[in-house]
Amino acid sequence: MLSHGKTFPVRPNLTPQTILVGAERAPVLVIEDAAVDPQALIDCAAQEAAFVAPKAGSNFYPGLLAPAPLAYVEALARVLDPHIRQAYALEDVGLANASCNFSLATLPPERLNLAQRLPHVDTVDPLQFAVLHYLCDGVFGGTAFYRHRATGFERLSQDRLEAYQSALDQEISVTPPAAAYVGSDSPLFEQTAELEAVFNRVIVYRSQVLHSGQIPPNTPLSPDPRRGRLTANIFLNYRPRRRPDPRV
Repeated sequence: MLSHGKTFPVRPNLTPQTILVGAERAPVLVIEDAAVDPQALIDCAAQEAAFVAPKAGSNFYPGLLAPAPLAYVEALARVLDPHIRQAYALEDVGLANASCNFSLATLPPERLNLAQRLPHVDTVDPLQFAVLHYLCDGVFGGTAFYRHRATGFERLSQDRLEAYQSALDQEISVTPPAAAYVGSDSPLFEQTAELEAVFNRVIVYRSQVLHSGQIPPNTPLSPDPRRGRLTANIFLNYRPRRRPDPRV
């Protein structure tokens, strides 16, 4: 088991800042100095994690992934949970599961596939939240959020998905995106906000919001966790609580 017996404590008295992104006012939590000892996470990634490329078609991350320690995931989820419930007005839901990977962006721009050149969502489920922990600094860019110009969508829900995909497919058949990481604005997307990769910063947002990693041209993308664009990427999934059947 990765880092068996080790703990990765999170500061218990975190004070998130909430920013509202875009015309749809999507809340994004920003937390500074989240981990008590972020270097311990880097050491774990460098010494113990087994990084591999994601399976084709299952994950479009442009680099290498490795499971993160369960103790770290549990500690961060426990501290963030009340802040997420408050910021997103979650009621009658329970935290169903959490998953987490260490992530290292390594692909050069010319090797990016079509999906990796566009903003994306992780799911259309409004009860899944992405938690991104930067274990690198601003040299490696950050994360940005987008509006699709043709539809005006900044988040995707089940009822928006067909219209969005149809419009996007038509657009990229005429004007495919360049072989580059997503930048500020493009003919298809307008950037609504950008957050810098500050060391030991955590950001939280709904996974259904259009977003992309920001990786400046000529960024040194190393497969070494001590030198590369290392992040921890967590997905927290909530589900409605079952209410007692009044007939029972």
